[in-house]
Amino acid sequence: MELEQVILNRRSVRKYLEKPVEKEKIEACLQAALLAPSACNSQPWHYIVIDDPKVKEAFCKEVFTGVYAMSKWAEKAPVLVAVVSDRGNFTSRIGNFFRRTEFYLVDQGISGEHFVLRAHDLGLGTCWIGWLNSDKAEKFFKLPKGKKIEHLISVGYPAEAPAPRPRKDFKESVSYNEYK
Repeated sequence: MELEQVILNRRSVRKYLEKPVEKEKIEACLQAALLAPSACNSQPWHYIVIDDPKVKEAFCKEVFTGVYAMSKWAEKAPVLVAVVSDRGNFTSRIGNFFRRTEFYLVDQGISGEHFVLRAHDLGLGTCWIGWLNSDKAEKFFKLPKGKKIEHLISVGYPAEAPAPRPRKDFKESVSYNEYK
C-alpha cells in the first residue's frame, strides 16, 4: 500500500474479528516501531505483546475496572501491546529538563505511530488506548521502579470500517512565518 493511502485510511478500530493475528505480522509492526527516531537515539520504549488469551483476560480484569471500564471493549482484541516507558538516556533527560518537554513521550508517540501505520498496511486494525489503570498494569507485569505503561495498542483484524473523523480546516491548523 502507498504511504499516503495508509495515512489517509488508517482508523481507530474497536471491534475485531475472532481471528488470531499471525506472529509474523505483529513482529513486522514491532520492527517498524523500533526503527522510529528518538531524542539522542535513546529509544525510550519497551513493548509487551499480550497474545496469550489467559494472560490477556487476567490483565484486562485488572486494568479496565472502575472508571477505566469504558476501555473494556479492548479485551476482545486478539492482541494487546503495552508500551512501557523508559525516561530516556542522560542526554535526552537533560533536554527534557531545559525544554520542559518529556521527549520520551514524543518518542513513544512516533514509535507507536510507526506500529499502527505498519499494522494498517498489513490489513490489521489498531486503536491507541490511554484509558487504563497504569498502576495495576505495572503491578501485573512487575515492572521495575520508574517504568510505566503509558498506553496500549489493540491489534486485530477489523470487524468494522469506521468512517473518517472530522478534521480541522487546514488553515486553522497551519500558518507560515507567523502564528495565526
